[in-house]
Amino acid sequence: MFIVELKFARNKSKAGQFMAGHKAWLQRGFDDGVFLLAGSLQPNLGGAVVAHGVSRAELEARVNEDPFVAEGVVSAGITELTPSRADARLGFLVEA
Repeated sequence: MFIVELKFARNKSKAGQFMAGHKAWLQRGFDDGVFLLAGSLQPNLGGAVVAHGVSRAELEARVNEDPFVAEGVVSAGITELTPSRADARLGFLVEA
């Protein structure tokens, strides 16, 4: 599983121009079953996504398709996490 941090960058002021494309990109991630959670980093630092069931290379390619990343609105960082314990409601995230 991965945590993707999308921190505001040099073109933060252009976020409004690319918001529709960014939201569509997020929706595709959820529709494809790759994104499990998305939200804002506080206070107003950008956003983050939890992704699962995809290779790092596939996720990197997907992240690079985000208009926010492509247009320099955010810089993306990807951290891989191998869960070893989880609440029962999130048990599917723990590798067997």
